Amino acid sequence: MLRVRAVLLISLVFGANASAADWPQWRGPNRDGKSPETGLLASWPKGGPRLVWKAQGLGEGYSTFAVVGSRLYTQGQQGGQQFVLAIDANTGKQLWKTRSGRTYGNDKGNGPRGAPTIDGNRLYALAGDGMLLCLDIESGKRIWGFNLGERFGGSVPRWGYSESPVVDADRVIVTPGGRAAAVVALNKATGDLLWKSQNDGAGYSSAMPFDAGGTRGLAILTSDAAIGLDMKNGGLLWRYARVANDVANAATPIVHNGHVFVSSDYGTGAALLKLTAEGGKVKAAEVYFNRSMRNHYTTCVLVGDYLYGFSSSILTAMNFMTGKVAWSHRSVGKGNCIYADGRLYCLGEDGAAGLIDPTPAGYKEVSRFQISRGRNPTWTPPVIADGKLYLREQDTLYAYDIKR
Repeated sequence: MLRVRAVLLISLVFGANASAADWPQWRGPNRDGKSPETGLLASWPKGGPRLVWKAQGLGEGYSTFAVVGSRLYTQGQQGGQQFVLAIDANTGKQLWKTRSGRTYGNDKGNGPRGAPTIDGNRLYALAGDGMLLCLDIESGKRIWGFNLGERFGGSVPRWGYSESPVVDADRVIVTPGGRAAAVVALNKATGDLLWKSQNDGAGYSSAMPFDAGGTRGLAILTSDAAIGLDMKNGGLLWRYARVANDVANAATPIVHNGHVFVSSDYGTGAALLKLTAEGGKVKAAEVYFNRSMRNHYTTCVLVGDYLYGFSSSILTAMNFMTGKVAWSHRSVGKGNCIYADGRLYCLGEDGAAGLIDPTPAGYKEVSRFQISRGRNPTWTPPVIADGKLYLREQDTLYAYDIKR
């Protein structure tokens, strides 16, 4: 019987350096937008939960966080230079700052976009201009690094390289978007090339590992299609172009129960693909395609049988297997959601933070508060780690106590 799992095993890669309270990579321990923490506030006081600290000095950018132990890691841009930063999770004090890419900017905001990935004592981060770095997490010392476009011939996407690297076993996977190097796997210790695959341009999506039969695979949205690759050698397993648009494909694929869910906006829509393993190959067949869930810069969270996410600007609950919509609501406005301890934590792009009960019976908002917004939208997804809720507004980082 085919068994396809979301990247549950990936948390094992982080070994003793990660605990149940950590958020070591993009979208949390299993890259699914869910925190395993419990004992969190069932509702918030008026004005929001207690602010533990507020820190400034992150610089420009939309990069979210990796949190391991008592340290938080992110990226920012200051003084014409992109940086990777380490911050004390207890105090908000900056511990180190390492230069990464050259200055990066466009009409949707300046600076880096992707989250760092922590693997043991190493950190992997991709700057907006394509500079990929491997750093020592204690000191911030550079171990290796290079620019993806220069190395593999890729072009910086219109709004910058935005993905968060994925580490799987001995390799780190990124998407340069170069000819015959749309996606590459690198030796995580040295940065040496292990394989390269496909001719697609880079999208804005972060990859998701999966298992299908005896094949370890990788699902990602490029600029041209949703594709599945063999983790071992980069061989193409499947390609599905219907979900891709000509502007921006950003959502992370969601893998569950032998299926992959992919979505994009700009009038496109969402698809559920059923994976079938045959003779060492993996095929993907369309179960449904609809326009009821159009993820723009955000990714849904799967809770039980339902996806909760923003279809363009509307928070929507949709059955994962059937594509049937249970409800839609304007909620906190267009934004990002994560999940922990029975609640959705949503941050709208105008700075509204909402605590939502994820039930297909109807929209149920429990609590709400507001953070200030500057000239750019609050596009950075929330993070929960060790009883704290982290929210970023460009240069400013807020840490809230959400423990009961």
